[in-house]
Amino acid sequence: MLQEFAEENIEPLATGAWILGTGGGGNPYISTLNLRRLYAEGRRVQVMDPMALDDDDMVAVVSKMGAPLVGQERLSDPVHLARAVEVMEDYLGKPFRAIMSVEIGGSNALSSFLAAAMLGRPVVNADAMGRAYPEAQMTSFAIGNLPMYPLSLVDVRDNEVIVTKAASWKWMERISRKVCTEVGSTAATCKAPRTGREVKDWGIHYTITKATELGRAVIEARARHDDPIKAVLDHEGGKQLFRGKVIDVARETTGGFLRGRTVIEGIDADKGSRMELAFQNEWAVAFRDGEPVAMTPDLLCLLDTISGGAIGTESVRYGQRVTVVALPAPELLTTPAGIAAVGPRAFGYDIDFRSVFA
Repeated sequence: MLQEFAEENIEPLATGAWILGTGGGGNPYISTLNLRRLYAEGRRVQVMDPMALDDDDMVAVVSKMGAPLVGQERLSDPVHLARAVEVMEDYLGKPFRAIMSVEIGGSNALSSFLAAAMLGRPVVNADAMGRAYPEAQMTSFAIGNLPMYPLSLVDVRDNEVIVTKAASWKWMERISRKVCTEVGSTAATCKAPRTGREVKDWGIHYTITKATELGRAVIEARARHDDPIKAVLDHEGGKQLFRGKVIDVARETTGGFLRGRTVIEGIDADKGSRMELAFQNEWAVAFRDGEPVAMTPDLLCLLDTISGGAIGTESVRYGQRVTVVALPAPELLTTPAGIAAVGPRAFGYDIDFRSVFA
């Protein structure tokens, strides 16, 4: 039921989660250092099989909320993630059995580990996206039409907010995003509490294992001097979409999000073509020579061509040699309800979803 998460798994988890983050979720570098420091202090984290939860167990769903570029400038502290959980427990009047991350993408994949290490609770081997997404209504729990409140939010200035009720998932997103923006576009949150039954029915399961194994495949490919991009594609059943050099980046932090586009000039087999990646925290739609060729909920990942490491929307820059790949989305996200929640129209693009894996 419980298995200790070994220290040597931290780097593979961070590596794999950064790829699955599809450009968002925050660079895991600082969170990795934080977790290693907690391990050096003697703290440990146990991982729990989601199917081992009792139906009435309470599970805390945590994340760092905000714009990825701000997360680079303001370093996070595990204390705030733990405090968001404590604030929610105080409000509910009962303890959580375990903690899980809202997304397996980037730094947020480690958020549950940081809170768990501080509080001595297990981490559930699951999340609510199977990747990263920017908004509250883009989770498996929202697709399942589960309750969206209460929510707790904690910032570095000792501000603590509880949203006790919201009319809908989109209203919860609007209210909590406004609070997050007011405190500097970055905060720690504990989302609506979930029961063990809800996690079993609507969680995206075993994503910690998935991210860790993916990261290990990339690290081992590097050690063998094999192609790490091929390792990603082979491990996930993905497809290479484009290879080239970044020639333009336009982005701005607005409304608590990082929005913009990246233009890549093709090389090798893609010479003579250009690909534009549009993003809202995460890569959302890929256009090749003006035509949409790949889109959410398929996972669009921008990888360093040499190392196979993920490149975030906040860190992509002119001159990088990159490879764009697509990875299959969790099945729930490709259902009609899933596409309505996280398909291209959910991001403002008047495009019918077409999977590159169809």
